[in-house]
Amino acid sequence: MNILSFITGIFKPVADLVDDLTLSGEEKEQLRLASLQLQFSTMQKLMEYESTVLKAQQDVITTEAKSESPLTRSWRPVTMLTFLCLIVWTWIFGPPPNMPEEMLGRLFDIVYLGLGGYVVGRSAEKIVPTVMEALRK
Repeated sequence: MNILSFITGIFKPVADLVDDLTLSGEEKEQLRLASLQLQFSTMQKLMEYESTVLKAQQDVITTEAKSESPLTRSWRPVTMLTFLCLIVWTWIFGPPPNMPEEMLGRLFDIVYLGLGGYVVGRSAEKIVPTVMEALRK
């Protein structure tokens, strides 16, 4: 479930409740506006948090990439290549004899997260500042 959909889902009962109240139209609109402002504020804080997390992750990867040690610089790519080779091996020759089915599924998950995390992280790194700027206006 998308986190933004989750937050919207949290505030939907409030909007429904406002519709069911026996208040004047103006009072209902004020309550709806207050609910939307709270929802917007929650989403903005979430975006700020995501931006902070992405910045921290970026700093870790940047520090590793600039490291003097070849092992520190290359452990992530080497790990991903190893897992990718295991997957290719499995597609061509079948799973290694002692590898349980559950472990093979986890291997796919690791490669999916590793490759997807990099692509999503780079995309979010470029998108989040733009979204945050738009939210502040």
